[in-house]
Formats: sequence, structure tokens, C-alpha cells
Amino acid sequence: MDKSFFKKVENKTGMGIDEIMNLANALTHANFSDEKQVRKIVKKVSQIANKPITKDLEEKIVQSILKDGHSLDFSKIEKLMR
Repeated sequence: MDKSFFKKVENKTGMGIDEIMNLANALTHANFSDEKQVRKIVKKVSQIANKPITKDLEEKIVQSILKDGHSLDFSKIEKLMR
């Protein structure tokens, strides 16, 4: 693995390499039609990114992901967070 790449990601996100790898693993194996799992991932991403979200925004993000089922549209989530 390219250490400089991960260093750039760490600097930009404030997330350590272990957190990044754990999140990537969780997203890879996630069932995006399981509301409980989706909600857990949304909360974890918010926590790791140090970007608190309201219950209302969490609900919108979760419902957006559940609506799309097995795909995850990051651009749609980004728009919700603005």
C-alpha cells in the first residue's frame, strides 16, 4: 500500500488508517437493505468524520439509502448533508 496516499487521506479526513480500513470493510460487506445496519453505518461515518448529524438528517440519509436498496449514492448523501 502507498503510505503517502493514506497519509493524505488521514490529513484530509482526520481519520486514522485503521478507521478507514474498518469503514471500508463495513461498507464492502454491508447489506444496504437492512435498516439497522444502514443506521449503524450512518452513525459511524458521522462519528468518524466528526460531523454530528441531527436525527432528522440521519432519517433522511437512511431512507435514501434504503430506497436505493443495494447501491449507495454518495452524491445524493452529500446533497442531503449540505
